[in-house]
Amino acid sequence: MRTTTERQSLWLAEPGRTYPTLAGTATADVAVVGAGITGLTTALQLKRAGLRVAVVEADRVGHGASGNNTAKVSALQSTVYSELTNRHGVATATSYAGASLAGVETVAEIVEREGIDCDLRHRPAVTYAIDESERASIAAEFAAARGAGLNVERESPDLPFPVYGGVRLDDQLSLHPVRYLRGLAAAVAGEGSTVFQQSRVHKVRAGRVHTEGGAVRAEHVVIATHAPLLDRGGYFARMEAVRSYCVAARLRSGNPPEALAINAGDPVWSVASAGDLLIVSGQGHPAGERGVDMGRYGALEAFVRRHWDVAEIVHRWSAQDLYAYDGLPMIGPYLPGSRNLYVATGYRKWGLATATAAAEMLTDAINGKDHPWASVFSPYRVSLRALPHLARLNTKVAVDLVGDRLRPGEVADPSAVPPGEARVLRDGLERAGVYRDEDGTVHAVSLRCTHLGCLLRFNGAETSWDCPCHGSRFDVDGAVLEGPAVKPLPRKDF
Repeated sequence: MRTTTERQSLWLAEPGRTYPTLAGTATADVAVVGAGITGLTTALQLKRAGLRVAVVEADRVGHGASGNNTAKVSALQSTVYSELTNRHGVATATSYAGASLAGVETVAEIVEREGIDCDLRHRPAVTYAIDESERASIAAEFAAARGAGLNVERESPDLPFPVYGGVRLDDQLSLHPVRYLRGLAAAVAGEGSTVFQQSRVHKVRAGRVHTEGGAVRAEHVVIATHAPLLDRGGYFARMEAVRSYCVAARLRSGNPPEALAINAGDPVWSVASAGDLLIVSGQGHPAGERGVDMGRYGALEAFVRRHWDVAEIVHRWSAQDLYAYDGLPMIGPYLPGSRNLYVATGYRKWGLATATAAAEMLTDAINGKDHPWASVFSPYRVSLRALPHLARLNTKVAVDLVGDRLRPGEVADPSAVPPGEARVLRDGLERAGVYRDEDGTVHAVSLRCTHLGCLLRFNGAETSWDCPCHGSRFDVDGAVLEGPAVKPLPRKDF
């Protein structure tokens, strides 16, 4: 049996087109920061409306959250409708359902119109009960989804383990998300619009988007960076970052399940497929949680092998998702009253559909049009019932910020760090994170997050230093992997 598995998203295994790095000053009507689903869909819709767009990406097209998902484009999203109905009422849940359905339809329309080869398939989406304790959640979700206007049915998916009921929504989508994103980028580039890669934005001032190598001057700016990179507006304080893990397996039968399935409880067991590969995801935890190691992948692999006849596990990867304090995405003006700076974030793992809908809302806002969902998703809506949760989030941040500074260092010298592991070392009044790779090379960085100064914690599943306060992530040499941080960690020389 093969045991070698790629530590990379299944979707990122193929090389993509090269776009230039921003150098000097470019001009556009709209600068879009981030080349994921939000940024590229918004850019394409703005270009269709006759505007010149410049997309500025820190890494490469699709290499962020959009290229590390489970490829489900669905308006049925676990138990989101019962949750939103309880928190906000039927009208808000109905708006969310309408936006999600519109997102699904728009993806299909773009694929057809632009001729994007991304293995688009129509599939049923199902929320199922994997345990007797989840039956009540299934009943509640069926009623709430129907109340929100979705044409759902009570039906269990065909899975190789006992299932205790389900909610089904037909005609949802799966696709190869990175091929789709590359198709979007190709449609954006040209005719006065541009896509820039390897160009990390670190500042936005007075209609200018600044990178290390240049700037884009534009009347409007859209921040589509998954985690908003500008501290103005306090988005980092109103969201929680959660990591989840995925494995892709090749089955001996070659026939993975057809449905896009996810259970109604915790732990989460999300099931999808791509060609002859089965994809299972779950094992989520808040970013920066202590003690995270390869056991997260081990639990998923054990689940897969327990229920399917597995020939080999071929890919492992993880993703980070943002949850707004009240459960709704934040889409609209970056600051109250802003007419030139916009944002979309907080998709709670379902961004292929909801980020596509966000692009429609942002396009209307930039073109001066009113959108029927604008007030529901406004970043400055007031959600009084969710304020206690917001208070708990920020209390946790305060505890992490102070508490980690009171903990002693784990080693006194880098030589005490075993190969393949990481330890915290005191460096005067500072803390250093020391990782020794399998070859014995030491990688040491400051553990003070360059965003707001929280101390980072090691993620052994991803070999990264993660921030428990606001979800920024860095590799073992200090490079930024995930915002809101935009500056790398200082390296330490021992």
